[in-house]
Amino acid sequence: MSDQNSSEPSYADRRVSYQAGELPDSDLAVTPLRQFERWYADAVEAGLAEPNALVLATVDAAGTPSTRTVLLKQADPRGFVFFTNYGSRKGRAIESGTGAVALTFPWHQVQRQVCVLGRAERVPVDETRTYFGQRPWGSRIGAWASRQSEPIAGREPLEQRYAELAARWPDHGGAEDVPVPETWGGYVVRPVEVEFWQGRVSRLHDRLAFVAVPGGQGGPGPAMDDASGWRVERRQP
Repeated sequence: MSDQNSSEPSYADRRVSYQAGELPDSDLAVTPLRQFERWYADAVEAGLAEPNALVLATVDAAGTPSTRTVLLKQADPRGFVFFTNYGSRKGRAIESGTGAVALTFPWHQVQRQVCVLGRAERVPVDETRTYFGQRPWGSRIGAWASRQSEPIAGREPLEQRYAELAARWPDHGGAEDVPVPETWGGYVVRPVEVEFWQGRVSRLHDRLAFVAVPGGQGGPGPAMDDASGWRVERRQP
């Protein structure tokens, strides 16, 4: 047991009483996409830093789970889109397993979460190419320089590789200055469940979930803007 100073607050002492709002059934939008857009707009208006940051959970073929933070690039009727290196740990897990993933948007400042269950699949190559061309030149060079998730002895080899690639593809201000690596691209997470969580007093939180209707489309979940493809259930906190 550690010799923790008794005057220091414990982890439990950091708890917050949630009183920012509520989520009555009558306030829920008719589709998960519309509800997400509402809450995302609220997060932006509240001044949250990187409200598009989400926690991505994957499970590889051996059943080993892992999580990390990535950035949402688009939410549309298909689902939630992010980009990464296909050879990264998350990419390998998605490619080698069933593609099942979970997402969490942890909007602590507004005492809300959005939790998603679904399957990830690659976006079309043209979509990857378009987005890659919109990235800052340095980020495009970085996508080539980093063999994401692989061990490296130190920063020097990484920085040297970056410098060599920067010299090969100088910045002329064009989208085609740097080609798209074959090992890099986007995933769309097609949800089968989207839960909206609002913190409440006494831990009696509101949890309203859109759940894909059984017997609907096979494979990917229903479109996020199709009200007929979802049912809503309230869950106990």
